[in-house]
Amino acid sequence: MPGRLLRLLRHLAVLLAAFLIASAAQADGFPAPAGPVLLTVTGKLGRTNQGAAAAFDEALFAGLPQKRVETSTPWTDGTKVFEGVLLADLLDFLGVKATGRFRAVALNEYEIDTPLPEAVEHGALLATRMDGKPMTRRDKGPIWIVYPRDANPRIQDERHDARWVWQLARIEIE
Repeated sequence: MPGRLLRLLRHLAVLLAAFLIASAAQADGFPAPAGPVLLTVTGKLGRTNQGAAAAFDEALFAGLPQKRVETSTPWTDGTKVFEGVLLADLLDFLGVKATGRFRAVALNEYEIDTPLPEAVEHGALLATRMDGKPMTRRDKGPIWIVYPRDANPRIQDERHDARWVWQLARIEIE
C-alpha cells in the first residue's frame, strides 16, 4: 500500500506541475479561436492567444463587452443601429494603452492609419451587427469600424469617413 500511495502522489505531482506550467503560459493569454478567425490584432499586446497576436473568432469577439451605436452613415440609408465592441474595450482587454496609432486593414487590403487616442475619443465601434442582424461580407461585415457621427459634427467629413473600414480583418497596433 505505501508504494501504491507513493506512485499515486508522484502521478498527482506530475499532473499538478503540468497544470501549473500550462496556467503560467496562459496567464497573459486567452483561449485560441475554435472557429474561423474574424479579426487578428498585432503589435504591442499585453494578452495574446496565437503567438504574438490576438485572434478572435465569432464566439471570442462576442464574449467582449457589447455596445450599441445609433447613427447614419454615408453608405447606408437612414439611421442604423450598430452593435459590437468599442475599440477602447478591445484595447483594455488586450492590455494596450490608447497611445500612438493603429492600422486597420480590410479583407481587400484597404488600409488606413488612425491615431488611437482620437479613435477612442470618438467612440470607434467594431460593429458585427446592423439593425439586429449579423453583418455579412455583402453588407460590410463581418466587422465594420463605425463611428457615432450623428452625435459629433467634428467627425462628419471625408477624412473621418475614410476611417470607416468595412470587412475589417486586421488591426496593427503601432
